[in-house]
Amino acid sequence: MNIEMISALMLFAFVSSITPGPNNLMLMASGANFGVRRSVQHILGVTLGFMMMIFLVGMGLAQVFSSYPIAYDALKVVCVVFLVYLAWRIATAAPTSTNSRGGQPLNFMQAALFQWVNPKAWAMAITAISVYTSQHSVAEVLWVAAIFGVINLPCICSWTALGQQIHQYIASPSRLRWFNAIMAIALLLSLFMII
Repeated sequence: MNIEMISALMLFAFVSSITPGPNNLMLMASGANFGVRRSVQHILGVTLGFMMMIFLVGMGLAQVFSSYPIAYDALKVVCVVFLVYLAWRIATAAPTSTNSRGGQPLNFMQAALFQWVNPKAWAMAITAISVYTSQHSVAEVLWVAAIFGVINLPCICSWTALGQQIHQYIASPSRLRWFNAIMAIALLLSLFMII
C-alpha cells in the first residue's frame, strides 16, 4: 500500500467512523445512560468486532454475497429486524436510577456481534476492501483493518463522551426518557438512510 492509498483510506475511515450511524447513536445513548467508563466494553466490541468483520470480508465473505445475492438480501432483513428491536430497547429503557436491574450497556461480545447486523458496518467493510485493496492479500486486508481500528476508536469514544456530557442536561428521569426516545427514532432514521 502506497502513502496516497493509506491517506485516502484514513480519510474514508475517519468520515465513515465519525458520522452518525447505528453504532455511534447507540454509543451516545450508552454514554448518556451509563457513562464512558461503563461503556468501555461496548466501545471495544464495536472497534474490534468491526476490525474482524473487515478481515473476514477481505478474506472472501464478499465473494459469497456476490455468488449468492439471496444471502445478502436475507442479511438485510435480519439487520432491519434487529435494529428495530434495538431502537425499541433504547426507547423503552428506564433511567438507571429507577430501573430495578440497574441497566446494562452492551457488553463486548454483544457489541462485536452487532457489527454483523449493522448495515452501515457492512457498507463500510465492503467499500474499504473493494476500494482500498488490489489483491486482497492478507497483508493488505490487515492494513485496512488496522487503519480502521486506529481511526475508529477515538471517533466512537467521542460519541460516547458526548453522550456522557449530555447526561448533565437530561439528568431527570423524564428528560432521559425523551432523550432515549429521540435516540431510538434517530437509530431508525439512520437505518432508512443506509438502506
